[in-house]
Amino acid sequence: MMFVVASIAVLVSMALVLARAILGPTLYDRVLAGNSFGTKTVLLLGLMGYVTGRPDFLDIALLYALINFTGTIAILKFFRYRTMAGSMDDMRGQS
Repeated sequence: MMFVVASIAVLVSMALVLARAILGPTLYDRVLAGNSFGTKTVLLLGLMGYVTGRPDFLDIALLYALINFTGTIAILKFFRYRTMAGSMDDMRGQS
C-alpha cells in the first residue's frame, strides 16, 4: 500500500513538473523541468517494477536514466553553442 501511495505522489509531482516545463519563463527552466520529469519517470518505473513484482523494470529505468542524462547534456550543448559538431577550440574561434 505504501508503494502505491508513493507512486501517486510521484505522478502528482510529475504533473507539477510538466506544468513548469510548459509555463517556464526561460529555456533553462524548461530544460531543468524536462530533466526532472525524466528523473521522476525513472522513480516511477522503479516503483511500478516493485509493485508488480517485475525486476526487469529496473533495467528499463536504468536505461532511461542514461538516455535522460545524455539528452539533457546534448540539449544544453546545442543551445549554448548552436551546433552539435566541432571541437571546443572551433567554438572559441582558436583554430
